[in-house]
Amino acid sequence: MSIRLGYQMPNFSHATSARELFPSVIAQARAAEAAGFDAAFVMDHFYQLPVLGTPDEPMLEAYTALGALATATDRIQLSTLVTGNTYRNPAMLAKTVSTLDVVSGGRAVLGIGAGWFELEHLGYGYEFGSFTERFQRLEEALQIIQPMLRGQRPTFDGRWYRTREALNEPRIRDDLPIMLGGGGEKKTFALAARFADHLNIICNASELPAKVDALHRRCEEVGRDPRTLETSFLAFVIVDEDGDRARALQDELLRKQAAQDSSGLPVQSLRDGQADRQFVGTPDDVAEQIQRRVLDHGIDGVIVNMVANGHEPGILDLAGKALRPLVTA
Repeated sequence: MSIRLGYQMPNFSHATSARELFPSVIAQARAAEAAGFDAAFVMDHFYQLPVLGTPDEPMLEAYTALGALATATDRIQLSTLVTGNTYRNPAMLAKTVSTLDVVSGGRAVLGIGAGWFELEHLGYGYEFGSFTERFQRLEEALQIIQPMLRGQRPTFDGRWYRTREALNEPRIRDDLPIMLGGGGEKKTFALAARFADHLNIICNASELPAKVDALHRRCEEVGRDPRTLETSFLAFVIVDEDGDRARALQDELLRKQAAQDSSGLPVQSLRDGQADRQFVGTPDDVAEQIQRRVLDHGIDGVIVNMVANGHEPGILDLAGKALRPLVTA
């Protein structure tokens, strides 16, 4: 497995109706595949996230969507970025992602994280728990999921989860990749060093040097060579042949995010924080920014979302042509 260039689809609000929504998702996945992206991702959420919209905006159930995309694509890997462990029983999740792997002919990746969006837990009746409890649950879950993906039959008796010789058939391989997503230097990075094949780092770009150093320390603590843990960065990309249009789209997006925010932070502070994760301009502009602000810090690849215009015909091709050469070994 290698994910050097991924495409995340976190926004479905561009569709004019529910009937037109999934054809657009298929079109984007196929365009990403044709443009040379390694993987296509959807979020595992029930409500739209605050930074992207209001809770009532469209949000698809992740694994149903991925199963449908498996039949509409041929080569691109498929995953969540990332599965919320808090509302997925770990043994059932191992079964679900293994089934996706069978359906897709060996293209599934298990993306997983501790879960963080309290509102959807309250709405759907899932226990949210404390920060510490969520990571305790994730650690237990990984001790069940990893062996099940490898063909073992784990018996586990933990505080949060229990299994007894849990079976997981059919599988078509014993090395289905596990990807953790997050930015926590102590807990997320430590679990990634123990269990993951890939870590998608979610943070501001300016924080990457410190994040890389922290990840190396977590690997050293468990005796792992950090070069065996592939890394990527989640980047918000707005690209257009017309750089001025790309920057205008960025300004529109930032104004929308500031208007929706309820944290009480100054608008400029919100804009600065979001801009630190954004890469904007012409294809050449974006390529230069990704190289300088991300890859030059030792990150292996990027996963991009393009909420402003990724659904527009031709945009993913522009992004692929600009970014693929940067991450091709």
